[in-house]
Amino acid sequence: MIKKLIFAISFLMAFAVSGQKKNDTDAVTDAAEKLRLAMISGDKSILESLILPELTYGHSGGHIDDATEFVEKLVSKKSDFVTIDITNQSIAIVGNTAIVRHHLYATTADLGKAPGDVTLEVLLVWAKTGNHWKLLARQAVKSEKKK
Repeated sequence: MIKKLIFAISFLMAFAVSGQKKNDTDAVTDAAEKLRLAMISGDKSILESLILPELTYGHSGGHIDDATEFVEKLVSKKSDFVTIDITNQSIAIVGNTAIVRHHLYATTADLGKAPGDVTLEVLLVWAKTGNHWKLLARQAVKSEKKK
């Protein structure tokens, strides 16, 4: 009887952990989508709600923004995304950290510059704080073609 009880508890715990990972994967997917939309809209309050104050945001050209600079550039349209398309996204969750990789293709209309196209491979690191996933780090590298 005790063996059956232990087996049942073990099964339920494994099921709960599996379900938690799926829920976390869904939550990270949702957070990444909210970030994509906020980067297009330049909505300051949404952008700030999705990032940690310790954010380090690496651009493909080598410049690193902190959280304040990241938000300010998008709000002021110094960095203006007209469209952002994400493909080939993968998510790996390790404890309270999520590693997201994807291909990003965007059209831009940065303040003072001619419209442009950007093709990047992106790495995002999300940290779970309470029940929310917040962006901690991002690094982009140039990609040769749209995927």
